[in-house]
Amino acid sequence: MSATYKEFSGLNLPAIEKEILQQWEERHAFEQSVSLREGAKPFVFYEGPPSANGMPGIHHVISRTLKDMVCRYKTMQGFQVKRKGGWDTHGLPVELGVEKELGITKEDIGKKISVEEYNKKCREAVLRYKNEWDNITKKMGYWVDLNDPYITFENNYIESLWWILKQLYNKDLLYESVSIQPYSPAAGTGLSSHELNQPGTYKDVKDTSAVAMFRAVQDDKNKFLHDAVHGAEVFFLAWTTTPWTLPSNLGLTVGPNIDYVLVKTFNPYTHLPISVVLAKALLSKYFKEDGKDADFDAYNEKAKILPWKIIAAFKGSDLENCRYEQLMPYEANSAAVAGGDPFRIILGDFVTTEDGTGIVHTAPAFGADDYKVGKKNNIGILTMVDREGKFLDGLGEFSNRYVKNYKDEKDYVDVNVDICVKLKKENRAFKVEK
Repeated sequence: MSATYKEFSGLNLPAIEKEILQQWEERHAFEQSVSLREGAKPFVFYEGPPSANGMPGIHHVISRTLKDMVCRYKTMQGFQVKRKGGWDTHGLPVELGVEKELGITKEDIGKKISVEEYNKKCREAVLRYKNEWDNITKKMGYWVDLNDPYITFENNYIESLWWILKQLYNKDLLYESVSIQPYSPAAGTGLSSHELNQPGTYKDVKDTSAVAMFRAVQDDKNKFLHDAVHGAEVFFLAWTTTPWTLPSNLGLTVGPNIDYVLVKTFNPYTHLPISVVLAKALLSKYFKEDGKDADFDAYNEKAKILPWKIIAAFKGSDLENCRYEQLMPYEANSAAVAGGDPFRIILGDFVTTEDGTGIVHTAPAFGADDYKVGKKNNIGILTMVDREGKFLDGLGEFSNRYVKNYKDEKDYVDVNVDICVKLKKENRAFKVEK
């Protein structure tokens, strides 16, 4: 026997939502959840403040729902949860938005517009969408105290931060170090992950990559390599998508358990005989199967296929501390300036054989992995680029040139190309491509 149930068609979620919100407001439910627990152990909650210079989105609803769940749970446990709201009024997006509205750049501040006027405009813009934020806060049922928010541009907040920093300083808890982070030469400041995800931040452009050749030093540590080629030159191949970082190179990182090979071949640009080291798994990226063990004597400049032959094989760990000659030595980037013990092969677990050569060009100033492995192995640090994005003095023909000078597809003077041309001419480039 089966029962028949009448379909219920009266479920109106928006109406239920309004009814519950109205009840909460009439009964001062949020306020009572705090006042009724006066004297109870506090659970301190300061909202990680949103920035009201832009409209709220669904991702804000999701993150605030998670915050609200925690605070409601702690309230149910008997804690007093005051839930202080706040507004983040600092950040590059606010400044750039105002500058776009006013049609100015950073250089115009203090000239076309006073600092006071600029700050006033930023203060106006930063809370432009506060009403929309307040509205969605109430609609989603997020309980937070918006009557007495902390606002990061107010002096009482700023002075509180200075006071906290002073306490940390007095307790010897502050230290000076180096941080590898995205940086904007145009704005003269570091960039947060939030700023890197703003609309228009990324653009597909053609760029120049290079496989550079680092010549192994003739010493006892490298003896097993040079013996294999009867004393001839040996080069370590390292791929980079940022040739402008090569003047700051201080190390080459290999994977300790990766299989590497020493290959006898020719340089495709200078056509000189060379022997190179790279990961065995990546041979096919640079050498065609037809050229394996081919006739070296028959090779000439017109040959389309490079002859090549594996001379020796070894693990990355066998290469540790093998030294090489600095690729681009100048007055400004000497070992003495770098400090530490640079220009040698070190080991790193982040090295893969998915692309490149299995040997990673390591410039500690320009990559988080590079900095970490460089510090661990004491290879020093070289920052050969100033805060405007230009090479420093003392770097020969590249001194004072922008490392990136992109205007548009037709007006693109790329220092990367010039670096690669130099490496080609000096028998220090094995492959250059866009």
